[in-house]
Amino acid sequence: MKYVLIFLTLVLTTISCKNERRLENDISKINLDAQIERFDLLFANINNENLSKLKQAYPFMFSEKYQDSFWIEKAQDSLQKALFREVEQAFLHIDETELEIESLFNHLKYYFPEFRTPRIITTTSDVDYRNRIIVTDTIVAIALDTYLGSDHEFYENIPKYLREDLKKEQLVVDLATEYAKIYIYQQPSKTFLDELIYFGKQLYFKDAVIPFKTEAERIGYTKEQLAWALANESYIWRYFVERELLFSTDAKLASRFITPAPFSKFYLEDIDTESPGRLGQYIGWQIVRAYMQQHEVSLKDMLIKSPEEIFNNSKFKPRK
Repeated sequence: MKYVLIFLTLVLTTISCKNERRLENDISKINLDAQIERFDLLFANINNENLSKLKQAYPFMFSEKYQDSFWIEKAQDSLQKALFREVEQAFLHIDETELEIESLFNHLKYYFPEFRTPRIITTTSDVDYRNRIIVTDTIVAIALDTYLGSDHEFYENIPKYLREDLKKEQLVVDLATEYAKIYIYQQPSKTFLDELIYFGKQLYFKDAVIPFKTEAERIGYTKEQLAWALANESYIWRYFVERELLFSTDAKLASRFITPAPFSKFYLEDIDTESPGRLGQYIGWQIVRAYMQQHEVSLKDMLIKSPEEIFNNSKFKPRK
């Protein structure tokens, strides 16, 4: 009997791999063209002669409340020049990033046929790391100065747990996150379970549209942090269930287990110091994955289902 089960597992794994390869092959044939427009380089070289031309090409990048002299002075500021130099050096070769964005867009087009390729415009934002990427129907604006590398000197005053994602490899992950926010429909969260499922949807969305990124990169963990979550999945789930947190409306649970933090807050000294933050997101991810394994539901349809429907029909069981 044991050998039969092993054989069946191998057969199912082989079928799954073949299906995934077939899916990725179909998606690659979509072949959208995503061209990055380096507004940051153009702005770094503005002067009285070429500013008006740049404003005509990128009117949405210039607030009308500022006069031309403001933009000239900004570009010539010594700190801004240092920022421009660092960005130019870090993104001297941007082809790999462009290819990753193209792959993301191909996946979006496959799952959401109504998707239209936007203009991709890179800029700088005085290291506004909380607003790294802005997505609209027609434009994607990317602040390259927020992706210079986790240890860059510009980030010295930013908490370490937030600096970890300020690197080039995370750019397309953040872009996928912004698109997830657009495609997910869910009523405003009332319970902790609502939060779990919302971020579970977000992470499953990234499973689908950026499969070329590792699981650790999709959730913004190190390999060690993801390994900790995997090893302690059963304990985390038991903690949530035994303390009846799932249907709690306590707003503090989000800061303990959902929002970015150096660690999750179980209020247990030996666990808190070892755990990564956002373990609620991780558990929500596993619940949504379990649901999708149980049901033949499209990604698009899953994203609009209620948290209760997903949870009640997920048959989720944590790893032991």
